[in-house]
Amino acid sequence: MKRYFLTIAAGLGMFSVSLVSCTGKLNRQPANTTTGSNVFSTPAGAKEALAKVYGAFALTSSTGPSNGDLGGIDAGTSDFIRLLWDASELSTDEAVCAWNDPGVPDFHNLNWNSSNVILLGLYARTIYQVTVANAFIQNAAGANFTGSDKTDLGHYVAEARFLRAFDYAEMMDLFGNSPFITDKDPVGTVPTYIKRADLFTYVESELKSLDSAGALVAARQNEYARADQACVWALLARIYLNAEVYTGTARYTDAITYALKVINAGYTLDTSYSNLFRADNNVNNPEQIFSIAYDGVNTQNYGGTTFIINAAIGGSMKPANYGVPGGGWGGNRVTSNLPNLFQSGDKRALFYTSGQTEAIADIGTFTNGYATVKWQNLTSTGATPAGASTFCSTDFPLFRLAEQYMIYAEAVLRGGSGGDATTALGYVNALRTRGGVTPYTALTLQDILDERGMEFYWECQRRSDLIRFGVFTSGSYLWPWKGGVSSGTGVDSHFNLFPLPATDLNTNPNLQQNLGYN
Repeated sequence: MKRYFLTIAAGLGMFSVSLVSCTGKLNRQPANTTTGSNVFSTPAGAKEALAKVYGAFALTSSTGPSNGDLGGIDAGTSDFIRLLWDASELSTDEAVCAWNDPGVPDFHNLNWNSSNVILLGLYARTIYQVTVANAFIQNAAGANFTGSDKTDLGHYVAEARFLRAFDYAEMMDLFGNSPFITDKDPVGTVPTYIKRADLFTYVESELKSLDSAGALVAARQNEYARADQACVWALLARIYLNAEVYTGTARYTDAITYALKVINAGYTLDTSYSNLFRADNNVNNPEQIFSIAYDGVNTQNYGGTTFIINAAIGGSMKPANYGVPGGGWGGNRVTSNLPNLFQSGDKRALFYTSGQTEAIADIGTFTNGYATVKWQNLTSTGATPAGASTFCSTDFPLFRLAEQYMIYAEAVLRGGSGGDATTALGYVNALRTRGGVTPYTALTLQDILDERGMEFYWECQRRSDLIRFGVFTSGSYLWPWKGGVSSGTGVDSHFNLFPLPATDLNTNPNLQQNLGYN
């Protein structure tokens, strides 16, 4: 039943957004029955409309994997996680891709520009999700429910507000400055331009408003893959950890405060690291706080974990061994920096080395660079989901408890109040114990960066981590093919932000390009 809510979304229509003008359509109302007054005339209709808000994260369209909500980009590449993964992993020491598809080599080379089609898609997908959330909130205001139905609708609206805040937090992290519009703006309003620090203030205010009002369902009490109060705390902890990057002002004490709220909410670490990334990771998983749910039969697309799993299979690997008997795309591997972080015997070091070289002489050759089998479409018992061929049913955790442990520890080391070094050490060592490796006796910030690499690789966190530690663009830390050089090289610091797409700058006069880009 865990796929039921998302399956509803797959059957609902919505409008498409042209990449020629992303924000020109940011405040457009859906043109069919997904959010109109007829849908919000019944509680069931309102919940179906909410499902589409979530579905915008997990689907590329409501009509199958070959179609897309976003015009102007291949539907298979227009999924949110696929786009986010490319930007967050291929630009770092954790991944390279053999494909020469438009935009892909730019990430290894750290030389993207405002015409990069993947960044254009990521920008458009994220603001499309804002659009869907705004439309839901606007239309929900006209519903006339009473009793428990009214209470449920209040939760639905709060969830849509949280998802919108999450999207804006991603825009803040990726692009810094952003087009901006909410449900308060009349339909047809041209989005304004909001600077990064002001966007931080908005996201923080929106999340704290949701928290103080008790607007969301309590932690661990909502349906699977729907947001609850712990999601607000987890996102606040994350943006506070990065606040110095976003605003110039450190907020480590606040990061500790909100990480502790999650930690004390009853979540526990899964005893098996590998089970976190299997096709039944929705079942009896005490660690996941909020996930994007995928279903390889009912809600198919070529992004999400279908992309992550299939693109990592090539060379002598047998796709059926990883739950995709009809798949295996021969694309993504890791650089040597990643496996070299691990101690011998670490259970988190999930690499495939047979027939693979550790060194990458040629990015375009899949057997250059180790593959990783961290993500699989097999269940925790090794079974392949019924009907599986290429599409995957493994969910993607946007937030899990381990991240809150690491946020707490890093914030303590960076001088935040309200925590202590002994507890921080214990949290980090809990992850190492699960991995089966020697605990630390003391922690340094370098330990934190390395541990985050081992714990969260290929989970769309590495770019933000390297930026926060000041080594994403600098020459002080190198990896193979950083900056387009086989041994690695530093690049200009303006690459710490992605550019706003040139096409949107041409159509929205309110926007301003980020420094260093045309």
